[in-house]
Amino acid sequence: MDNDRESISLFQRLQNRLYAIPAVAQWWAGRFARSTRHSSPTDPVPFSRLAKPLAESSVAIITTGGVHLQGQPPFDMRDPDGDASLRTIPGDVPASELMITHDYYNHTSADRDMNVIFPLDHFRDLAQRGIVGSLAPRHFGLMGHIEGAHLVRLQEETAPKIAATLRADGVDIAFLTPA
Repeated sequence: MDNDRESISLFQRLQNRLYAIPAVAQWWAGRFARSTRHSSPTDPVPFSRLAKPLAESSVAIITTGGVHLQGQPPFDMRDPDGDASLRTIPGDVPASELMITHDYYNHTSADRDMNVIFPLDHFRDLAQRGIVGSLAPRHFGLMGHIEGAHLVRLQEETAPKIAATLRADGVDIAFLTPA
């Protein structure tokens, strides 16, 4: 953990603290939403009703918390515009084999218990108890804080790839955890 702290520049640490202030975070989110070509204050919130009962539905987890397998390449934290790539996480992986590469939020609690940001064990329990039908075979980790040209890549390449994989896996519900 100390090495991770040393690798984060003073500027990044100050920026993280600044964006932790609720009013600043709201301002940044509003600026970001206005800058995307698909956002408008009058656009309806996308919503789709479940086609079958929750107890028969397959669930996948998608996080922008920078979660990935320990053996996978970390997300690129050197690029100020972020990293629009994705990491596929098998549904049967133990939480102890997951890690977080993300400098733009405090993930101390998630480092202690990965279920804080990536509740795989909780969804396994829900499936075992019959509350959800099943857990998808694949889940996804992404890095939040995507800007510039990377945003186009996220929208035109990464997100459609995730959607196609979810369809191929027969997923009914995508549970999103932002960071």
